[in-house]
Amino acid sequence: MNQNQKTIKNEVTLSGVGLHTGNKVTMTFKPAPVNNGYSFVRVDLEDKPVIEAKADYVVGTQRGTNLDKKGVKIHTTEHVLAAVVALGIDNIIIELDAPEPPIMDGSSIHFVEALEEAGIEEQDAEVEEFVVDEIITCRDEETGSEIILMPADSYQITTMVDYNTKVLGTQNASLDKLEDFKTEIASARTFSFLHELEALLDHDLIKGGDLNNAIVYVDQEISGDTMAKLKKAFHKEDISVKPNGILDNLDLRWTNEAARHKLLDVIGDLALIGTKIRGKIIANKPGHGINTKFAKEMAKKIKLAKRNYVPKYDLNKPPLMDIHQIMDILPHRQPFLLIDRVLELSDTHVVATKNVTMNEDFFRGHFPGAPVMPGVLQVEAMAQCGGILVLSTVPDPENYLTYFMKMDNVKFKQKVLPGDTLIFRAELITPIRRGISHMRAVGYANNKVVVEAELMAQISKIK
Repeated sequence: MNQNQKTIKNEVTLSGVGLHTGNKVTMTFKPAPVNNGYSFVRVDLEDKPVIEAKADYVVGTQRGTNLDKKGVKIHTTEHVLAAVVALGIDNIIIELDAPEPPIMDGSSIHFVEALEEAGIEEQDAEVEEFVVDEIITCRDEETGSEIILMPADSYQITTMVDYNTKVLGTQNASLDKLEDFKTEIASARTFSFLHELEALLDHDLIKGGDLNNAIVYVDQEISGDTMAKLKKAFHKEDISVKPNGILDNLDLRWTNEAARHKLLDVIGDLALIGTKIRGKIIANKPGHGINTKFAKEMAKKIKLAKRNYVPKYDLNKPPLMDIHQIMDILPHRQPFLLIDRVLELSDTHVVATKNVTMNEDFFRGHFPGAPVMPGVLQVEAMAQCGGILVLSTVPDPENYLTYFMKMDNVKFKQKVLPGDTLIFRAELITPIRRGISHMRAVGYANNKVVVEAELMAQISKIK
């Protein structure tokens, strides 16, 4: 069942500091028009540049997913995007007056609550969804990280975490419904191991960190120098390690909070695909590197699938128009009537078929011994299909003729041979005005795109 796109009803603003930059930042969620997707806006820079949330713009995944478009950067995007995805929002503008969203408590819960406060409303456009029909895998041989995407009835995620350390152990987390994100995943906070934390401090990172927005797993004995660094970084006079192996001042919200946070990160990083997924993700040892690598591969795969998409039509159903009804509308006759049936017809599109047989007159000369349907006749057949659409808008189509005005972006992708059934779909690019129609037409055969073109024609009344 198709769903409509959604955005938020009202603006809502949050403030805080960036985890790694330590910059104070104000972030405002704003409604966006249909098909906008997710976009960040740097309002602190001249001309307020826009950085779309796309995998192509990923430039770094060290301690977060970072985007860069023409030198304009956004750091640590995953927690915000996870909240947006989980609430079913398709279009949103995220304004920032600094390069990094506020870390808040290290989870997504504050973003979820802010977006709920803003309200969510439906828009007048359908959601585009990629339905998984095969197993797709992405693996990093060096780290052993792997993401598997398989068919499922809804978007589901399972993460499996193993850092080969006793303090954390092996953890799993699953989310079968995005509706459960708020209660099961959103509050899971970011985490780090002590040895990683030392390196970050040495490189002057996590300037916005404190013991309230990051879980620190202590995987080694704390030296005096390290303790001094931690006290300074976290502005604490005393720091100790709890029996469960984490620094004090924090209680785990779940025993598998690390795996839940990794699941949160997967959702946020895969938002960069730019298309909703209907399928199940299994992520083994996920991280921003493998997540964004998979997002890039999926974005390419979906783009290719769109280009080669072949709709399914039941050719056994009774047609909307048979050859006699077609001849009542079109003036063409044998041997130049090149469509046999009309399957669908609306105000903006038409679907018709042509059964190609060896008895076609043009096969006598094109080519003897190697019959191939001429490309120009494929375009003519698409134009006749479009003619049905255009002439159906007048009460007396028998008194009109349709004339070509222009053809653009004509591409022939496969040969059309005797025995093929051609299916043509033509749809208006712009509304018909003054008898002029501009449409995009595609021809399919054998579950492949064989021809496509943009056509412009004018209907003229017979004097």
